[in-house]
Amino acid sequence: MAKKGARDIALDVLNRVEEHKSYSNLELRNVLDRSEISAADAGLVTELVYGTIQRRLTLDFVLSQFVGGKKVQTWVRNLLLLSLYQIRFLDRIPERAAVHEAVEIAKRRGHQGISSMVNGVLRSVLRQPDVWERLPKGDAAGQIAVTHSHPEWLVRQWVKLYGEDETKAICEANNRAPHTSIRVNPMKITKDELVTNLREEGIDAQASVLSDQGILLDGGHAAGTRWFKEGYYTLQDESSMLVASAVAPEPGMRVLDACAAPGGKTTHLAEKMDNRGAIIANDVHPHKRDLIVSASKRLGISIIEPIIGDALDLPEKGLGTFDRVLLDAPCTGFGVIRRKPDLKWNKTPEDVRSIAQLQYQLLVSLSELVAPGGTLVYSTCTIEPMENQDIVRRFVDKHPDFVLDATLRDDLPEVVRDMVDESGAYVQILPHHFDSDGFFIARLRRKG
Repeated sequence: MAKKGARDIALDVLNRVEEHKSYSNLELRNVLDRSEISAADAGLVTELVYGTIQRRLTLDFVLSQFVGGKKVQTWVRNLLLLSLYQIRFLDRIPERAAVHEAVEIAKRRGHQGISSMVNGVLRSVLRQPDVWERLPKGDAAGQIAVTHSHPEWLVRQWVKLYGEDETKAICEANNRAPHTSIRVNPMKITKDELVTNLREEGIDAQASVLSDQGILLDGGHAAGTRWFKEGYYTLQDESSMLVASAVAPEPGMRVLDACAAPGGKTTHLAEKMDNRGAIIANDVHPHKRDLIVSASKRLGISIIEPIIGDALDLPEKGLGTFDRVLLDAPCTGFGVIRRKPDLKWNKTPEDVRSIAQLQYQLLVSLSELVAPGGTLVYSTCTIEPMENQDIVRRFVDKHPDFVLDATLRDDLPEVVRDMVDESGAYVQILPHHFDSDGFFIARLRRKG
């Protein structure tokens, strides 16, 4: 049997995602691990899968104008969507090459009728390039949804919250490929030294404006360098780096990271503490404990103690109180759509309401572990007020021993300070603000 090419493999992944109702990153890993293809082809497979899922609504809208209400087999539909993605969004792939490859795949997997239909639909699209500019009838929210390929319910929600222009900017940012950002380990090297060393090795490295430990890389396999393997840096999004700044731990403190895996923020806290003090890193998933242990070892950190358990149950474990408690809460993840395109299609309004209830319960439970005068930081990688501002306001209203900490602004970089809410205690980063993940961070203080 001939070895499968990148498009064939990408089609396999798309079919498996739909068949198993699973996430593309998991199916992608499963398929690529079994495939003997080059790194370049693996990169193309990844781009085709993520891109087709990312742009699904736009592609569906265009395809519907050529197949109408005809019943099309799942794999054939995925093949057409995959090909339309290449035609519209991948400039480096010639249009006719995309059509030819699709027809050949259709011949191998189906019959003459299917390959003729695939050929006819794709060539019709090429003859009518204006089809990509046609917008659906309806209001602005519906048009934004199709043009920028986001669920209409979510777009409508964002338009109410942020307005049309801001919503367009959010959606456009979500469709851009994420850039690579790393966090320097100051216990081993300075940021300037690492930037210099990376540039000397031909890696385009630029200092981040969002974090004093952040560096942006232009391409390359960031986890494959000797600098990474020897613990000089770790991979982390710029917005995520703001969390440790908000926690503001000091050497010698006792800190709890309640939902810690895979350990990016935990190790950042340890670096800010100069590896002095004690950090309890809890996570509910036993298999993720090893991720925290591995990251700590690679970075040369010894003050992190990983434990396994439900964060809701931590007050019953006799852990005592902490100077700093971080709750990086489970959330819908609408701030990281660019990294996980499936999210926007798999979540519902009910998911938002349901997870908001859990987030509030976690905040209430973990607040018991904050020492008098101590700090509680609540963060999420979503941009939904129901999971963010609403949770914090509700908590403070019902817990008079906690107050919004108006000094948060002072611990954030200058470029973010103007974005802090008028209370001074929380900030919402949207995906287009810095081309980073969307993130929410709030800081509360327990009265002494």
